[in-house]
Amino acid sequence: MWNTQHRFIITIDGAAGTGKSSVAQELAFRLDADCLDTGAMYRAVALLSLENGIDPLDGEVLANTIREVGIRFDWSKTPSAILIGDEDVSDRIRDLDISGIVSIVAKQPEVREVLVEQQRNIGENHPLLVSEGRDQGSVVFPDAAIRFFLQAEVNERTKRRVNQLRQTGATVNDEEVQRDIETRDQIDSTRATSPLVCPNGAIVIDTSTMTITEVVNAMELEVTALLNC
Repeated sequence: MWNTQHRFIITIDGAAGTGKSSVAQELAFRLDADCLDTGAMYRAVALLSLENGIDPLDGEVLANTIREVGIRFDWSKTPSAILIGDEDVSDRIRDLDISGIVSIVAKQPEVREVLVEQQRNIGENHPLLVSEGRDQGSVVFPDAAIRFFLQAEVNERTKRRVNQLRQTGATVNDEEVQRDIETRDQIDSTRATSPLVCPNGAIVIDTSTMTITEVVNAMELEVTALLNC
């Protein structure tokens, strides 16, 4: 859709349940861009931790395992599939047991160092990219062309996460899901390395009462205005 001679990166950051993944995929579709789900990368590392009996606090071992086994995306699929080695783990990483430790894994500086390097490499090889996560506009791509930060009330975020899990057939408890979200918020916002913050100059959107379409419409207006300057 867009004819860009140079790299053009759009970042979308925010806490769990603010709608990052859904709006990032839709925005990327509208722009004919690739979409990088960085949260899926950290979830894949959490799965490596569980399946290999690695302490989620052992960042050095986890980082070495990432290098040995390999975490990559299959960009031929929409949305892109995430693979550990040659295994597609796109569905497995959304389970609640992964959610329970992903923020612990993501706190480890060694893990973040490896994945941030991979994310930047993806940015270099995808000239038009929508990248979503918790540190994309603040750390990974601080020079992104446009940065968004999504926020939403915790009750609404819980409802969304419960609906998402139940659509996969999972049996979940609303209170357990909310506790998980609140715990992840606390860990993500207080970690020493790349904490969840609103990037300087980011466009803040409260998605509490907005539909996915409404959020994406607002984002597309901002991006279109910038690209047409």
